[in-house]
Amino acid sequence: MESKAIANGILQALFKLFVIGAVLALIYYLNSLLIYFVIAAVISLIGRPITVFLKTKFKFNSLLAASFTIILFVALLFGILSLFFPLLVEQSNNLSLLDVEGLKVKLEMLAQQISQSLKLDNFFWSGLLESGDLLQSVNLGFLPDFLNGLLDALGSFSVALFSVVFISFFLLKDSELLQRILLIFIKEEYHQRIQNSFESIKNLLSRYFIGLLMQITILLVIYTIVLAIFGIKNAFIIAFLCALLNLIPYIGPIFGGILMIVLTLTNDFDLNFSAEILPNVLGVAIGFTIGQLVDNFFSQPFIFSRSVKSHPLEIFFVILACGSLFGAVGMIVAIPLYTALKVILKEFLSENKIVQSLTKDL
Repeated sequence: MESKAIANGILQALFKLFVIGAVLALIYYLNSLLIYFVIAAVISLIGRPITVFLKTKFKFNSLLAASFTIILFVALLFGILSLFFPLLVEQSNNLSLLDVEGLKVKLEMLAQQISQSLKLDNFFWSGLLESGDLLQSVNLGFLPDFLNGLLDALGSFSVALFSVVFISFFLLKDSELLQRILLIFIKEEYHQRIQNSFESIKNLLSRYFIGLLMQITILLVIYTIVLAIFGIKNAFIIAFLCALLNLIPYIGPIFGGILMIVLTLTNDFDLNFSAEILPNVLGVAIGFTIGQLVDNFFSQPFIFSRSVKSHPLEIFFVILACGSLFGAVGMIVAIPLYTALKVILKEFLSENKIVQSLTKDL
């Protein structure tokens, strides 16, 4: 009898390992589906307060509340894309007729103005800039092909959009769907703890992602005002891209600042560098710095303290660790994953002193 129980235990363990291996294999080979699901989960967390508000204040049922929320998100998405598509079409037309040699001449003129303005005539590389040798090997003919490839890649956008909207709708309509699926694989004695963890995680992450939207909006307003003051073309679109880059902790603002400076520098090649371009670049750099100061000393502390309830130093080490292990993607998902882990640890290991010190604010 004992040997039979041992054999059954071994078979059950092997079956569980097989199921886990099959799931991991599916995740590996269907990674695009996993990405769609993650994006849909984030959207459902952001839209959760809206559906709750519609259910409580207007007595909407789950189907109507989820439908209204999805329509709102889709309308917002197409509103944003409507700003980018005309720019992409315009730039594709311009690049298809691009005079590469003429652009090289303008770049060389700009390099000469930089060299003369900054008095770099005595440096070796400034001589290269003035002679134009540095730009002779630059092949700008790839730009039209690159943009055409980018436009072709947008052909799969409809599939991704439909998948994300479809998954998001059901996650909003039935907020306990994931929870019920997970409970199938967990012993019944842990069900209540899992339910408590899910509820806490949903509340914390909903506040966190809404806080991120507030952070992006604040930076978007500041960047747009700064770029508009200095007459930079497509100020709103540039500000939106730089604000989105801010979602990548620590390195995102660096790339955003470089992007903003480069686009300001190349805003109009016909302007005089020392009299017009350089003052614009300095003014935009100061405005970008002000935006970052507002973000670092107001937006981020507010988000971390009110949403995920973690100390900034604690968040710093978590982001660096995830960034070292998984790169930029790890830095983006570090805070949500760490928040979920803290909630689960508090629910299952609440008596541990280390867990108590980390989760005392939850």
